[in-house]
Amino acid sequence: MTYHAGAARYAEEQPQRRNDHRNGWQRDRARILHSAAFRRLQNKTQVLSIGNNDFYRTRLTHSLEVAQIGTGIVGHIQANNNQQQVYLPELPLIESLCLAHDIGHPPFGHGGEVALNYMMRDDGGFEGNAQTFRILTKLEPYTRDNGMNLSRRTLLGVMKYPCLLNQLQRQPMPPVAKSFRQLKVSDWTPAKGIYDDDQSLYDWVFQSLSEHDRELFISHRNMGESKHRKSNFKSLDCSIMELADDIAYGVHDLEDAIVMGIVNRHDWQEQVASAIADIKQCWLADEIGELSVKLFSRHHYDQKDAIGSLVNAFITAISLETQGRFDDPQLDLQARMDPPMAKALEILKHFVLHYVIQTPEIEMVRFKGQQVVMELFQAFASDPERLLPLNTRARWLQAGEQADNQARVIADYIAGMTDDYANRLFQTLF
Repeated sequence: MTYHAGAARYAEEQPQRRNDHRNGWQRDRARILHSAAFRRLQNKTQVLSIGNNDFYRTRLTHSLEVAQIGTGIVGHIQANNNQQQVYLPELPLIESLCLAHDIGHPPFGHGGEVALNYMMRDDGGFEGNAQTFRILTKLEPYTRDNGMNLSRRTLLGVMKYPCLLNQLQRQPMPPVAKSFRQLKVSDWTPAKGIYDDDQSLYDWVFQSLSEHDRELFISHRNMGESKHRKSNFKSLDCSIMELADDIAYGVHDLEDAIVMGIVNRHDWQEQVASAIADIKQCWLADEIGELSVKLFSRHHYDQKDAIGSLVNAFITAISLETQGRFDDPQLDLQARMDPPMAKALEILKHFVLHYVIQTPEIEMVRFKGQQVVMELFQAFASDPERLLPLNTRARWLQAGEQADNQARVIADYIAGMTDDYANRLFQTLF
């Protein structure tokens, strides 16, 4: 993809800003940073429920940390790779992807996502990454009809799963739950892709690719009976953003759990430290003993030092690899972590998942949020013209006139809510 093709925008713009010397990536970053969708992340659950404690991360602080790690990865690769660094994203571009990567997440985290996917089961489904693309290209009112009207390369980079959802959805669908309270999360976890409702913008993003690259890039694979299919590829920029997200998830969410006393030293030693110590040819294996002492120190500066060391260890284990399958280097090159360090990061992520995220206490909060989202959707869908706010009602009516998906408008409205707003609205209605 040439610079010109990557910098193109779907809608023509007539900038009338006096002495504006920013390039396109800097403009994209500013639009994301100043958007209402980004601000709402300050009151959306990251791992632990908002409101019980003022220390831990929200989706907003998580996104800022991902952006910091993303620029660190680009800087590290630039310092160690002279030949291929011409294809690396500029820092404002990688910041844009990292800041935007979570803005499609609904209230109440994964519980809210599953709830909306269930309610949208006959209308195209719901998925957080697909909603991110929709906010960027259609919903955020920076322009009248084209969302933030971001550059093509930015939109390509934010697509973690560049396939349409109808190609990935498992068939047949699970049986409908007898009631909201009997809904099984494992049955209704969504496929990961882009909504069919947004196909026109989706097709535009790939317009500058060769036919060979386009067909290969949007390919997908079977994951087995009664499972969703999965996309096969992502762009170079997206591979950097995903690694930054994984590092932030594995390290910073762990920090929250340690400081709040959710994770104890014994579980850490048994499940993480001993497993990492057994990894061959891994820098972290030799250092994990000393880092463990610092992580569980009574002194916050020791903990911060250990967290910083972990983040640095993962960043400096990343390099560029060529797949040898695409004509375009921005698709063919991928950021990869050295296998021993990637294994260590997987151990950390698995620990956070099982000892922090999937605890009964957190799952109960998520279950409650799930019920709130489904009840709200059912209420608005029962009489949209009566209950939807005026601007959303106008969009709902317009969708009907244009034979578009009216249920998607209701999903957009609920997905944009913060946890607090959804709870207050639930109290008002019920």
